[in-house]
Parts: sequence; C-alpha cells; structure tokens
Amino acid sequence: MGTVHVVGAGLAGLSAAVSLVERGARVVVHEAAKQAGGRCRSYYDPTLGLELDNGNHLLLSGNTDSLDFLKRIGAPGDALTGPDEALFPFADLKTGERWTLRPNAGRVPWWVLSKARRVPGSRARDYLAPLGILRAAAGKADGAGGTIGASMACEGPLYDRLWHPVLLAALNTEVAESDVGLAAKILRETLGVGGAACRPLVAVKGLSYAFVDPALRTLEARGASVRFGRRLRGLGLGAKGVERLDFSDGAVELAADDSVVLALPPWVASEMLPGLSAPKAFRSIVNAHFKMVPKPGSPLILGMVNSLTEWLFAYPDRYSVTISGADRLLDVPREDLAKQIWAEIATVADLAPELPSWQIVKEKRATFAATPAEAARRAGAETAWANLVLAGDWTATGLPSTIEGSIRSGKTAALALSCDAARTRGAA
Repeated sequence: MGTVHVVGAGLAGLSAAVSLVERGARVVVHEAAKQAGGRCRSYYDPTLGLELDNGNHLLLSGNTDSLDFLKRIGAPGDALTGPDEALFPFADLKTGERWTLRPNAGRVPWWVLSKARRVPGSRARDYLAPLGILRAAAGKADGAGGTIGASMACEGPLYDRLWHPVLLAALNTEVAESDVGLAAKILRETLGVGGAACRPLVAVKGLSYAFVDPALRTLEARGASVRFGRRLRGLGLGAKGVERLDFSDGAVELAADDSVVLALPPWVASEMLPGLSAPKAFRSIVNAHFKMVPKPGSPLILGMVNSLTEWLFAYPDRYSVTISGADRLLDVPREDLAKQIWAEIATVADLAPELPSWQIVKEKRATFAATPAEAARRAGAETAWANLVLAGDWTATGLPSTIEGSIRSGKTAALALSCDAARTRGAA
C-alpha cells in the first residue's frame, strides 16, 4: 500500500486515518476547514465567552467502537463523564413528576418489575413494545423492514415518556416514520445487552478535548500529515481508480499504489461521484446554550417531556439543550426559542426567570433522515474504484447518524483498503 489520502477530518476521517497508521500506512489527511472534527468539535463562542461543542452528544457505555477509539488515541481519563450505572433522570413539565429510569446491569431486564426503576404509571408488560421493532427488523437490510410505526404502537404514556424521547434522540427523525432496522440496531447494542451498556457518557470538557485533539496527536506521532484549508474540488477518475485529487490550492497526482478515503458529507461526496447512492433528505437539530453555572447536584443530563426542551445538559459553566427532529423550529426567531427554552429550564431547575446570556444554534442538515427510503440509499465503504473507499456516518454502518456510526465507518473503510491491498499482494 502506498500513501493513503484521507479527505475529510471529521470523526469518520480521523477514525480511518488512525486505523490506517496503526497498520503502518503512510497517511495524509486533507481538511477543507481550519480545524478538524467536523460536526463533533469544540469552538469558542464570543457571544457567551465560552468553549462550546457544535452539538450536544450523548454516548452510551455500549458504544464500543467509540470507547475503543478513545483508548487507541490515548484520550485523557476524564474525556467522558457519567454515572457508574445506567441512570436517566426525567421530568414531566406538564405534571411536575420526576423519576429516574434505572435499567439493571445484566441482560435479563428484571428492572421492569420494580416500580422504583421504571416510568411512573407504567406496567412491566408495557416494556415489551419494542419487541415488534426487533421482529420486524430480523434478517432485513436497512430500509427493507419498514417503519417503526408499522411495528409498534407509537402512542400511550410509556411511548410519550420513554420510547419517543429516546428513539427521537437516537434517530433525529420522527419516530413513527423512522426505519425499523436502525432502531433495532440501537436497541440490540444497548438495552439488548443490559444496563451495563446503557450508562450515559458526556464529553464534559468538550468533544475536541475528548476525540479530536488526541486523534491529531496520535496521527502526528505516527508520522501522518494533516493539511487544513484544502477543499476538494474534484476527482480525476480513471478506468481502474482515482488518479488525481483536485484541491482548491492545486492537484495531487496519485501513484499506482496510492489510495483515497473519501470522508465527506453525503451531498459533497455525491458531487465528487455522480451516481453515488447516498441519502438526499436530512433533519435538523437545535441546540441552546445559557451562560449560568448549574446548581450543585444538578443531573448531568435530564430528559424532559411535555416540553419544547428534550434533553437538558448541566455543564460546569452552562446549561445546554438539545432538540432533535427540529425542522419545525428553523424559522422560529432565535430569541423566541431562547425565552421559551429558558422558561422551561427555570421551571425544572427552580431558577430565576430572567433570561441569562444565551446562544441558539440551528443545524439544518445535522443528520440524514432515518427513514426506510433514506436508509436504503446508504452506500457501503467499497466503491467501483479499487483505490477509493467511503467513510461517514451516512454510509451503511447499520446505525443512524451518531458518533459511534462515524467511528465505525472509518474503521470499516480502513479495513476495506487493507484487505484490498492484501488481495493485490496475494495476486502478485
């Protein structure tokens, strides 16, 4: 294997690059922006005077590829913070009820038999509803199993208080219309394994601190080169593979044994590769940040129902909110959103109603729409060109757009190149 050019330094590209240097490959990473991380990075917000993440991301202890990646890049021990067991506090803004969901560690879900561990007013048998998701997805490819709405009842108190907020956060698409296969994959890798795989983990010190900076240090230590400000304008495609990379600052001619990992958003990758099968519909996420030190004892993450706010994060220097599937909010004035969200935070946290310094971030194309039609459009890592592979959370990872999916896609792309190189050596 010659030089591998990784185009895109989001988590998918960084994951691919780290996997490749571990295999002894010569790697050059090209990134259009001035910093790495893509959608999962930290930045300084001058309005608040705080370091923010461009999205609040919750990981789970069952995200094995993400946790393995942190180990491989030597991430600091405090990269992720969370409780020692699976604990998910919730608040119902309409009724004022508070509860904590507490799945037990093992595979046998005896926790549903305990009123103290489950959603108030629910019965143990109510928790069988997701079995319909698992049955519908069994043996089916993404996009072939239909919607969640056709597989389970998307109504009732437990749906409103548990399944809807959890699945909406994971899929970023209205639950009833989401792909049943993607939901099944999430359930199998988390609740299906038991509470030990469901501990919530948050990058309290920032996504760059946890993922991006350690990955860049690892690449540098392994001799890889990372070049910023290099926007890919096109690919020089030959009969057998990529022959040239056309960047905004000049072209790079590829040697016969060089290869490329294209780790770009699907709309950009589609411009580079006409005819590429990739998602075409996307969903938005709205994040809100309020500059106020949370009260002592505030839960790190609080699920909220019957409210505009869905998940409330209590970082050391701010309250942050995530609202998924937020297309309906894109045209709502930012100040109106800030006022409504802060009123809800003030209610559940018993805070003064006066609006503190705030920031609203609307990301229009945060994830691909996790519908059966869009799931079926996802391309695999390998392409028609032997020296070109794809990476990104939009590729066919089996997961929706998540950090876990991004990192997994990078590993898959690196493995595809390594296997192809091994086959070529064997043929020679």
